[in-house]
Amino acid sequence: MEVGDVKALLAAEFPNAQVDASTDGYHYEVTVIAEEFESLNAVKRQQAVYKALNAQIQDGTIHAVKIKALTPAEAGQ
Repeated sequence: MEVGDVKALLAAEFPNAQVDASTDGYHYEVTVIAEEFESLNAVKRQQAVYKALNAQIQDGTIHAVKIKALTPAEAGQ
């Protein structure tokens, strides 16, 4: 799966967010900066991001993902 595909999945789930992703082919690192995270704790934020990628994680397309889920304030924006 290409980085652009991962970014598109996340952008669809978080349309007003800033999304970034990178990969080494197996492992992905994603950063999602969204106002929606302001009312969520760290676990709920991670779950929201996993939800967007769940089908690809389940079928093995994405082997591992490291998530940064931040509010705009936490990201310094």
